[in-house]
Amino acid sequence: MNASHWLPSMAHALMLPPFSLFLLMATGLLIARWQPRFGRWITAGAVIALFFLCTEIGANFLVLPLEKLTTPLVSTQTKAQAIVVLAAGRLEHAEEYGRADIPDYITLARLRYAARLQHQTNLPILVSGGNVTAYSSGKADAMAIALREDFRTPVKWIEGISNTTAENALFSAKILRQDGVQRILLVTDAMHMPRAKMMFEQAGLVVVAAPTMFFGRSKFDRLSLPSLLPSAEGLRRSYYATYEWLGLVWYLNSM
Repeated sequence: MNASHWLPSMAHALMLPPFSLFLLMATGLLIARWQPRFGRWITAGAVIALFFLCTEIGANFLVLPLEKLTTPLVSTQTKAQAIVVLAAGRLEHAEEYGRADIPDYITLARLRYAARLQHQTNLPILVSGGNVTAYSSGKADAMAIALREDFRTPVKWIEGISNTTAENALFSAKILRQDGVQRILLVTDAMHMPRAKMMFEQAGLVVVAAPTMFFGRSKFDRLSLPSLLPSAEGLRRSYYATYEWLGLVWYLNSM
């Protein structure tokens, strides 16, 4: 892995939970050698924050405001000319698929919704996702195979060289403009949609949001014991939401 790949990964790890909170705990313990009370407050605050972000209530605290920036697609009568579905992750060399790369479960959820929309509208699909390595092709190739073979859904365009959402938008727009496409249905997770929609619009496309996977809208109106207990899923959602909030802040400041 070259520096262009591992430096962003390191930056994400340092800024996002749980590592950022572990780092804060260690900082508090170090400061406690000279300022015991202040150091203990820092460490305790980091522990409490980690516990909170591991709960469903804590995750929803970050997820719900982000997801309220978009809304589910109500009607497929949008005058869109194409469907664009964005990659998330992949599983490399999956044994049960002959050691081929396959979309991860987040990408599969997006592909399922894109297939549903394609069957309803008969619009052509573009899949977008690169992150090519010495051992793996772009994510979009695996997405196209899954759509064609598993969802019986045709794919017209494959954008397989992008590494970021901004590049998803730029490279997809370039491909679509060659076929006269200006208005698209954009498929991605609800949390990712606000940032993705802004970037695709900046690339010159008219975007109709078609978000899927509204994680934060279930059971939030019912306070229950399970929602107050820490879980790996709570932390995962908090991590994802924090990533998107930081991405939004960075994007808006760079405009």
